[in-house]
Amino acid sequence: MARQEGVSKEPVRRWLAQADVDDGTRPGVTSEESADVRRLKAEVKRLRENNEIPLKASILFAGDFDPRTVDRRVHR
Repeated sequence: MARQEGVSKEPVRRWLAQADVDDGTRPGVTSEESADVRRLKAEVKRLRENNEIPLKASILFAGDFDPRTVDRRVHR
């Protein structure tokens, strides 16, 4: 049947093995667990990117209030 659909035997073998894992008849990471890990990794990436913005802004603005640099800008 797979051959008629143009699918080689390796993907079918992997699908069947994953189905056994998902059913609990074979050890391994289930499809649901894999999806959760992908979702959480994407969320962590997004949160890290969102945290970079205030961090970079605080570094930029910290220079404006640094007493070592404020006097130099005033006297220029």
